Amino acid sequence: MKPTIQPKGADYWTKRISDQEMPALCSTVRDLEKLAKDDVSSLALLGRSVMHDNALTSRILRVANSAIYNKGINQVSTVSRAAVVLGFDTIRNICITAKLLTSLLENKHLSEGVYQRLLKLMAQSFQAAMLARMMMSDRGESLREEVFIASLLYRIGESAFWSMGGDITDNLDRKLALIDNKIDQNSAIRAELGTSFIQLTQGIARSWGLGDVLLKSLAQPDERMPEIRCIFLADKLAEILSKNTSDPKELQKRLTQAAEMLDVSIEEMTKKVIHCNEMTHKLAIEYGANAIVSYLPEPSRVAASIETPVAVAIVRQADQGYQLSKLRQLTQYAVVKTDFNQIMQTALEGILTGVGVDRCGVLLLSPSRKLLQPRVMLGDDAEMLKHGFVIELNDSQSVFSQCIEQKRSIWVNAPSSQDCIVQVDDALVEKLSSFGFLIAPLAIGNKVLGLFYADRHGTARHFEPQDNDSFTHFCQLANVCFAVSMS
Repeated sequence: MKPTIQPKGADYWTKRISDQEMPALCSTVRDLEKLAKDDVSSLALLGRSVMHDNALTSRILRVANSAIYNKGINQVSTVSRAAVVLGFDTIRNICITAKLLTSLLENKHLSEGVYQRLLKLMAQSFQAAMLARMMMSDRGESLREEVFIASLLYRIGESAFWSMGGDITDNLDRKLALIDNKIDQNSAIRAELGTSFIQLTQGIARSWGLGDVLLKSLAQPDERMPEIRCIFLADKLAEILSKNTSDPKELQKRLTQAAEMLDVSIEEMTKKVIHCNEMTHKLAIEYGANAIVSYLPEPSRVAASIETPVAVAIVRQADQGYQLSKLRQLTQYAVVKTDFNQIMQTALEGILTGVGVDRCGVLLLSPSRKLLQPRVMLGDDAEMLKHGFVIELNDSQSVFSQCIEQKRSIWVNAPSSQDCIVQVDDALVEKLSSFGFLIAPLAIGNKVLGLFYADRHGTARHFEPQDNDSFTHFCQLANVCFAVSMS
């Protein structure tokens, strides 16, 4: 019998990428990150670290002298002088960006499918970095540049993997091309590599010393610190804009969130994003990254998609009268046997309209008790959730496993906070809502059959204590009704 070949895991791929596939980039990044920002000698060391690479030096100086960075200052002719004029952090990040683009985009041995995938990914990352830098324009140079590079490298694990080429990238490219949704794609990636792309990015970030901002943005993307929130939103906006047909509802949601963070109007945020997109095209050309320019969203298309009016999301406010009406119905079901599905529907209607949530549902345990699968979903995007909202219970410490094991309701403020362990490297986090969610066991007696779930994802609202109390009340009363129904 042929032995099963186990996937390699994050440590293996991190070491292979660092030592074999991209040693020059790894070395440059490590050298630049080690330079003390307040040490005068760092300027000379910065120049020496790239002086042996004429093509790289040429690109750095071209960018440093571009209108985007050099605002009417005399032209600079050395990297060290550019660092003095523009600041060490700015030039360091121009060096890293130039080296990254060179390392990833000049691979000639990639298959057509893999190379196209890499170009799209790099264009998206470059756009995200520019958006993030724009959103931090009122902050100091050091933080602004750190956010730029963190956004650029936010998907370095995925980019580095595709740049390797060979059978493994070709095979995975073919598999992913046949899969429509992110959750199944992530499962295929894990099966092939033994890790996720985000875990691979985390491994590279630690190995290369890429800084706390990038690491934190990967581990806690929903953190409310401005720089972390900015990286998250820039990545999401770039991803939406990279699609040929942008989802207007999702685009409007992200623009609204960004506008709120910057404390500007939607109209002003729209202008900022359109202008940033135009600057991204120009800067990509200055970097000599012509290969990604055609994969950047066209300014005219971005303007058209952003300015297209979209329907205003329905905001369901808590309705005490409706809550009372549905609670009375459930109380009646607790006295007279009622159909299981009727109980479930009544409870969910009370949660959706009475508690005032954007979406809610019941997820039932699979026969193996390893999966939670949607049974009934109500509210925004209900049909989409019904087909894609599957939760794997492979972590005994996750909030879902804990809810089932401890038979208690749980209020999660942020899916990736330290006190809430969920799989942050899964596309599921986006489905769970970065604004928090409520879960409670669906049980008959001592046996848990599944979970109730509710969030305010579409309208970007957080829950209050009274919302959690009302949600829990509905779930507990429904469980009493289920017990009577099955007796």
